[in-house]
Amino acid sequence: MDTARFRDLLLEERGRLSHALAYLHEENPGSIEDEEEETLDNHLGDAATITFNREMDYSLEDNAGHVLAAIDVALKRIEEGTFGTCSRCGRPISEERLEAMPYATKCIECKRLEERG
Repeated sequence: MDTARFRDLLLEERGRLSHALAYLHEENPGSIEDEEEETLDNHLGDAATITFNREMDYSLEDNAGHVLAAIDVALKRIEEGTFGTCSRCGRPISEERLEAMPYATKCIECKRLEERG
């Protein structure tokens, strides 16, 4: 397996997510309450839209944080020589899966079992 190529993919994705997070922080420097106070004189619908948009940004930020952590784990696994090995069963993770999600830690079978509960 070409771990150098996957390292490059992971670092590229890390950079993209870091840039997106920086943009979200730049666009939303205050809290929802700060923004709501500024719009108290506005229509109730405007306040609801502001709240919805801000909550959406928080969800995106939270997801990006989880993916960044998974990328860091994947990069560490490359260094340790365990990248591409399922953390549950120890079998190789298919390259197709790693192409789609280079920070995957489980093979598709184990991931499906995990999701079923």
